[in-house]
Amino acid sequence: MSEHCPICQHPLVARDERLYCASCQRDFAAKAICPDCDRPLQLLKACGATDYFCPNGDGLISRKRVVFRPLIETL
Repeated sequence: MSEHCPICQHPLVARDERLYCASCQRDFAAKAICPDCDRPLQLLKACGATDYFCPNGDGLISRKRVVFRPLIETL
């Protein structure tokens, strides 16, 4: 994981479907990003499988290639 906390810039750790900063002790929602075009991916769930689709022409993206970026949630 190469993503960093948007608050303190420490490395984030993937935890369930979220990203966690041990330094801030905060959870962030994770947004799936296409590694080729750097745009958001669509999540496809069917028959227990989770896949990612790039609507910008890159097609199905392997879960291993998906980049997850933290989202700052506002209250």
